[in-house]
Amino acid sequence: MGFRDRINAWARRIPTWVIYLVGALPAPWLFYLGATGGLGVEPVKALEHEYGELALQLLIAGLCVTPLRRQFGINLVKFRRALGLLAFSYVTMHLLVWAVLDVQALDRVWADIVKRPYITIGMSAFVLMVPLAATSNNWSVRRLGPRWRQLHRLTYAVVLLGAVHFIWLRKGWQVEPLVYLVVIVALLALRMRGAFRTRVA
Repeated sequence: MGFRDRINAWARRIPTWVIYLVGALPAPWLFYLGATGGLGVEPVKALEHEYGELALQLLIAGLCVTPLRRQFGINLVKFRRALGLLAFSYVTMHLLVWAVLDVQALDRVWADIVKRPYITIGMSAFVLMVPLAATSNNWSVRRLGPRWRQLHRLTYAVVLLGAVHFIWLRKGWQVEPLVYLVVIVALLALRMRGAFRTRVA
C-alpha cells in the first residue's frame, strides 16, 4: 500500500467528530493562558490574535482539500465541513474577544468598523461567513441544490479578505502575513486551474 492509499485508509477510519474535538481544543487552552498570564503583558490582544490566526489556518486547510484530491489523489473531503465550521467558530471568538474584552463598548465597536479599514475588511469576511456556516448541513445541500456550491464559492473571498485583514493588522510588510497570502493565492490558482480543466474536458 502506497503513501496515498495509507492516508486515504486513515481518513476513512477517522470519524469527523475527532476533527471537531481536536480543532476545538486550542480555544479553551488559549483562553486559560490569557486569564492566567500565559499570553504575555497584553493577554487580550494576544488571545484576539491567536483566535484570528487559527481561523485563517483552518480556512487555508479547507482550501487544501480539493487540490490534494485533484493533484495527489488524497481524499479528505469528509473533513472539509468540519474545517469550515471550526474556522467560523474561531472567527466568532476572535470577534467577541475584540468587541467584549478589548473595545468593551458597542458604540466604539461600530465606530471602529466604519473608520478602520482593516476592521471593515475583517468584519466583511465574517458577514460573508455567516451564510456559509448556516448552510453547512445536509439539509441545506439538498434544499439549495446547485446553488449551494455557488454560495460556498464565497469562501474564496472570505479567505482573501482574511489574509488582507491580517496584513493590514500587522502594520507593515511583515513576512508571516505575506506568506499566508502567497499560500492562499497559490491554492486558489490551483483550484481555478482544476475547474478550468474540468470544463474543457
